[in-house]
Amino acid sequence: MKNIIVLVSGGGTNLQALIDAEKSGIIRDGRITCVISSNPSAYALERAANNGIKTRVLPRKEYSDSVSYSHAVLDALNEEKADLIVLAGFMTILDECVTKAYPYRIINVHPALIPSFCGEGFYGLKVHEAALTYGVKYSGATVHFVNEKADAGAIILQKPVEVKRSDTPEVLQKRIMEQAEWKILPEAVSLFCQDRIEIIDGKAFIKE
Repeated sequence: MKNIIVLVSGGGTNLQALIDAEKSGIIRDGRITCVISSNPSAYALERAANNGIKTRVLPRKEYSDSVSYSHAVLDALNEEKADLIVLAGFMTILDECVTKAYPYRIINVHPALIPSFCGEGFYGLKVHEAALTYGVKYSGATVHFVNEKADAGAIILQKPVEVKRSDTPEVLQKRIMEQAEWKILPEAVSLFCQDRIEIIDGKAFIKE
């Protein structure tokens, strides 16, 4: 049984999707053992507490720079014996000390079909605003491993979602969360916990 550590900063809707998936048996061979927040008032902490999951708070503003903060996060991950780390709305870019300590063991969900609308500065509603400005007919979500570059790690799963003419960034964001993010993030977590993801030449493949 693998220890899943979830890093959060806000409301925790993706965390809730993971909790629900674990309870319903979608996530196999793994359990969420700790939720770590960069924000002391994140509602995600309440979601964790309501489900009997241990929580830890590491306020970003208490650290002078991203390197010192990343080392504190790394210490916490080591203490919690993390097998898999999930970034679920975690709004802090971690230094490479974390990604190098946990290669191919950190995953993130991005609300677009990478390599579109991703990288530095593309987060939250900005992603959906860019998709609508460009006029794409499909957007979606991508679950990928995290490396030293923003949204550049090996892609595990992707799911397309239709873009409608009447969409606002908020409406598109909600549809992508409901139809894509909340489905493929738990699926990717389960695949990892079952040792069904293999890396070949820097790309991720699913083993049958």
